[in-house]
Amino acid sequence: MDDLRALRVFDRVVELGSFVAAAEALEISRPMASKHIAALEQELGVSLLRRTTRRLTLTEAGRRFHERTKDLLMRADEAVAEATGLQVEPQGQLRINAPVEFGRAVVTPILCQLQASFPGIAVDLTLNDRVVDIVDEGFDMAIRIGELPDSSLIARRLATCPMTLCASPSYLSNHGTPTSPESLAEHNCLIYRWLSQGSSWSFQQGVNEVTVKVSGDFITNYGPATVEAAVAGRGVILEPAFLTGCYLTSGELQQLLPEWQAPDVAIHVVYPGSRLLPAKVRVAVDHLAAAFAKDPGWLTG
Repeated sequence: MDDLRALRVFDRVVELGSFVAAAEALEISRPMASKHIAALEQELGVSLLRRTTRRLTLTEAGRRFHERTKDLLMRADEAVAEATGLQVEPQGQLRINAPVEFGRAVVTPILCQLQASFPGIAVDLTLNDRVVDIVDEGFDMAIRIGELPDSSLIARRLATCPMTLCASPSYLSNHGTPTSPESLAEHNCLIYRWLSQGSSWSFQQGVNEVTVKVSGDFITNYGPATVEAAVAGRGVILEPAFLTGCYLTSGELQQLLPEWQAPDVAIHVVYPGSRLLPAKVRVAVDHLAAAFAKDPGWLTG
């Protein structure tokens, strides 16, 4: 049995909802289509489809198998097109993960521009502030802010974003203004736990480097929450400029120790390594890189 042919038959049966329609689309007989599916189920040792006289539905195993094999078939088609010199039109569902606020404010508009250029791409965007396992969780790519863990993923740097140390005028009026990095240990520092610095904040002034262990009564897994708490007068924050920029401009936050620079955070797009990158991923990565290079205005809010 031709495994790739059987996968194509299975895909057509699922997409069209019947053996008859799939057989017609693939120009084979209805019994041959059934034979391919039966052989595939026997080889896998599971039932992929539930058949009744009125409808055809996927089993749970069939649903998971179809999600995986759709991408495999697309890659096979792209490999054939590449080998024969044909132009491949990017298409299919692009599953992408990004941090919540950055994904909402920055990534979403770029993805909308991508779809305008490549209407065959359907975007499935998941926003959360944890580091997902993009292979196990079925993502094509992810946007990462901060230090990258060692992995087999391919990473492409999109930009760097400055970090800003700031607090509200009301907090500074009540608690005083820090005069050095070391004095931050005496202040209520609000911590975003997913950023790599955590509660150890580092600063540099020329050749001088200082790392301060800070603490406070507000810790969150959502960066904008620390910014809102700082605006409310709760304490000092060290956050990316794209989150604090508008508040610094409005005067709701005030930059502290401007002569000391915290390390910038890098922004990457990561995706699984493959000799043959799906066209949808390739154009998405290139589109993101071009968009970030063209308009860095978002860096400062």
